[in-house]
Amino acid sequence: MSYADKLFKETCRDILQNGTDTRGEKVRPRWEDTGEYAYTIKRFGVVNRYDLRKEFPALTLRRIALKSAIHDLNSHIWDEWADENGSIGTCYGDVVGRKFLYKGEQTDQMDYVLRQLKENPYSRRIMTNMYQFAYLHSGALDPCCYSMTYNVTKTREGLVLNAVLNQRSQDMLAANGWNVCQYAILLMMVAQVNQMIPGELVHVIADAHIYDRHVPMIEELLEREEHPAPRVWLNPQVKDFYDFTTQDLHVENYVTGEQIQNIPIAV
Repeated sequence: MSYADKLFKETCRDILQNGTDTRGEKVRPRWEDTGEYAYTIKRFGVVNRYDLRKEFPALTLRRIALKSAIHDLNSHIWDEWADENGSIGTCYGDVVGRKFLYKGEQTDQMDYVLRQLKENPYSRRIMTNMYQFAYLHSGALDPCCYSMTYNVTKTREGLVLNAVLNQRSQDMLAANGWNVCQYAILLMMVAQVNQMIPGELVHVIADAHIYDRHVPMIEELLEREEHPAPRVWLNPQVKDFYDFTTQDLHVENYVTGEQIQNIPIAV
């Protein structure tokens, strides 16, 4: 059965059984519909490892929108934070794409990663960081997933690209499965254009939590049947990172449980 399902269930059970309940404490989030405070049960320092050489880390307990993961500009996950023009301001892609001067050339964070992997793959300084304090005031929300650190290892089959995804805050029901798939696909894309094998994605979560309103939905998910992980692959003809489109993501044998509708979101 899907290894992602196993880790998701283990993490959620640990949160429910051993977590800290914030009810009655000072918290920031509120429920969008009522304005009431949104409390959580939380665990500190969750670390999950996914080996993409073994299987793609998609939940089968419920369906994950994998096409949206590769092209999140077309999804609506940030609608609650967007302005009247649909913008969430200076966060996520806006920060990664901001130009800076590096060795006399204008570049951005993603270009820097791609260049370093080609020129100096064993560097320990290959990363993107979206938590830029100078831009927090003009972003709709502070980035939850804030850094991706790339690290290259070697096997008989060739160079392996691994990554550590750092996340300060994780809504287990609404976002965990989607975040894991999104960054797994990113790792696959970066590996492919550098002729590397996608390896491990290590997901480090500082505050992994379940919102009070989500507890019954999580408990229902914990009782669901697990299915084998889907086969997920990219169009091998794509050689330039910026040429990938949703059409280049292929998903086979993705059998899942029913989607959970109308998940309440705290903002």
